[in-house]
Amino acid sequence: MIKISKIEYYLPEYVLTNEDLEKEFPEWSSDRIKEKVGITERHVAAENETVLDLAIQSSKKLFESYDKNKIDFILFCTQSPDYFLPTTACILQDKLGLRKNIGAMDFNLGCSGFVYGLAFAKGLITAGIAQSILLVTSETYTKHIHPKDKGNRSIFGDASASVIVEKDDTAREYKFCLGTDGSGAENLIVKKGAFRTGFELNPDHEFEAENLYMNGPEIFNFTIENIPGLVKETMETNGVTMEEIDYFVFHQANSFMLNYLRKKIKIPAEKFYIDMEKTGNTVSATIPIALKNMIDKGMLKGGEKVLMAGFGVGYSWGATLVEM
Repeated sequence: MIKISKIEYYLPEYVLTNEDLEKEFPEWSSDRIKEKVGITERHVAAENETVLDLAIQSSKKLFESYDKNKIDFILFCTQSPDYFLPTTACILQDKLGLRKNIGAMDFNLGCSGFVYGLAFAKGLITAGIAQSILLVTSETYTKHIHPKDKGNRSIFGDASASVIVEKDDTAREYKFCLGTDGSGAENLIVKKGAFRTGFELNPDHEFEAENLYMNGPEIFNFTIENIPGLVKETMETNGVTMEEIDYFVFHQANSFMLNYLRKKIKIPAEKFYIDMEKTGNTVSATIPIALKNMIDKGMLKGGEKVLMAGFGVGYSWGATLVEM
């Protein structure tokens, strides 16, 4: 029904290393950060660099080898938009020089955003509304984070991933399993702010409504309680066993959480892909970045079954399978 034809991503130029964080927070060693979250560095958007700028770069890389005139819909996932309005996807259409007789929309989801984006793309293609969709997941979560918030600064990085999703009548149809629990909204939240203009942050103040607040223990508990069942449901719904799945690619939250999940679900280590050491948690972009890196490493050559699962802010979660 649908296929992922191409994936590209873009990382901002500035790199924040664990050693940089150690200089700011001497009580935290760089080795301790790596041991705790599995990250050694993360890319951070410049002061005047937004999700739109990142999306332009990742999308231009796609169109080096794909005809942009085929695109008939843009899906743009972000929780750090340039403006409250207009829609970032509309501006992206103009900046990329895409046709005007196409659809474009933003959707506000975080760590589950890529899976949801594929679900939306499938719906559009199944309904005959589109045949070639540009799915963009772009985030600058670091702009939400208070300068003194060493925990979140060690975890999150900025990135954009651009993906071509196309109609393919020969592809096997896999079903999606999605979930929502809004009672956890307060545990990962930014209460106000947008980033292209008019956003000011006073580093001398303590935590403000513009800052990202994350209740780490509650997010961990939510993940451990819900994601094993999500994986089981996804396999049962699609009629596959763990033995038939070549790789499991989860949202790259942090290595401790991922390894805990892997052991709880009893996924063989050789089937479980973790790739966040050089990028950090890039929110909705983690899964497509991981898939692209797997392709570049020769791990995905064609025909492999991959179970993807995204989960986090909302709370929201989603999973599906793809054949690469």
